[in-house]
Amino acid sequence: MFCPEKWYNFLIIPFGQTESGGTDLKRETTQITAEQIAVQMDYCMKIHAMNAQMDHTPLAMVDTYGCQQNEADSERLRGYLSEMGYGFTDDEHKADLVLVNTCAIREHAEQRVLGNVGALTHTKRANPNQIICLCGCMAQEEHVAKKVRESYRQVDLLFGPHALWRFPELLWRFRATGKRVFEHTDEAGSIAEGIPVVRQGGVKAWVSIMYGCNNFCTYCIVPYVRGRERSRRPQVILEEIRGLVAEGYKDITLLGQNVNSYGKDLDEPMDFADLLKEAAGIPGDFLLRFMTSHPKDASQKLFETMASSEKIAPCFHLPFQAGSDRILKAMNRVYDRAGYLDKVRRLREQIPDVVITSDVIVGFPGETTEEFEETLSLIEEVRFDALFTFIYSPRVGTPAASMPDPMSREEKLRNFQRLVDRQDQISEEKHAAYIGKTVRCLVDGKDEKGLTARTPGNRLVRLTGEESLIGSFVDVAITGANKWSLFGEVGE
Repeated sequence: MFCPEKWYNFLIIPFGQTESGGTDLKRETTQITAEQIAVQMDYCMKIHAMNAQMDHTPLAMVDTYGCQQNEADSERLRGYLSEMGYGFTDDEHKADLVLVNTCAIREHAEQRVLGNVGALTHTKRANPNQIICLCGCMAQEEHVAKKVRESYRQVDLLFGPHALWRFPELLWRFRATGKRVFEHTDEAGSIAEGIPVVRQGGVKAWVSIMYGCNNFCTYCIVPYVRGRERSRRPQVILEEIRGLVAEGYKDITLLGQNVNSYGKDLDEPMDFADLLKEAAGIPGDFLLRFMTSHPKDASQKLFETMASSEKIAPCFHLPFQAGSDRILKAMNRVYDRAGYLDKVRRLREQIPDVVITSDVIVGFPGETTEEFEETLSLIEEVRFDALFTFIYSPRVGTPAASMPDPMSREEKLRNFQRLVDRQDQISEEKHAAYIGKTVRCLVDGKDEKGLTARTPGNRLVRLTGEESLIGSFVDVAITGANKWSLFGEVGE
């Protein structure tokens, strides 16, 4: 019989660990040299020469799924493609090369990707010379690579995040031989500097400061597909930020799977708070953001650093995942409810108007409705500005995928809807409190409804005005709100 009081005592040994306590968390990071990147640029030039022989400028479509780190990876892939002589399109029917950059965090995301890749059989049938590439986190999973190899014959090239820096070489191999190329070997991970980048838009920019994760939450596939934590050198990061500011970027987000564990693997003493302080000291009118954070590394020093500079946005994404201590232990989250709430309290002491968002999983294996009520009560206590809510999705190869899970899908759905409904109410109340205030916002774009802007706390603001305002900080009088966004008018 299933016993909820005991099930979390199963021995959990993350990938690369041994029962005796040995671990490969410290597997040495591969430092990709400038010479190795130069070799990849040579492959770019070879492909560029091939493309120059075509009767038209070849077009590439880069289709990105998942997190901001994937978006940053796609910017590097576009950089390589640009060096190869490709232009860009959003239409798979016009594309000579389709590159699908995937996410493996949830089953739904994987199924959606595979469905869309399956549909590419039609574009390839119409254009037999079309090249289809599958990359990103899904491609790193052995069972996915096997499925694609056997059942998705239209895919010509597959590679995981570890091989991204070698994309030109892999594409050259396919184009030179016509034989499918699959590269998804497991490794600790690498740091590769000097890869060209093509960013979209000129207002917001992603800056990856580290890669990988050492946490091994029992539900999460990221450490298996992204490798171990590895930090870029601070001098390189700061130089990249200086360059972005000089180019006119106004909203710069520092990225990592666990961004505030930055620096633990560096020889020089530099933690995330130190890096953030240095970045905020760069001259210019811009905002710094960061994501994603793990509560275990959210320190008082970080809170004080955020409070010390107006250039550091007063917003904090701090995933709590569950309100029950038993479930948190089963997730291997290494903090408890009281510790999480204490950090929220101390964060608000330093930054009273901070915008706090979070992630939460409903229906983790073995979670009871009583334990779900603890999640609801935590939401009531914290009153998050917004939540990213998910029903638990089993991931092949993770410990949670084999845990007993007696709760029905129907009950999980009911609990999920209760959570969403309550958070919608709180979000609407939080947004309503902005009405009548004037807030300095960054106008960051335009859609079918008009201009879009962001508050320092990253709240979406819709307003009317000229497109010339895009890329500018403006004072916005907030005139209305709903649970999703604010509405405002640009001040005189």
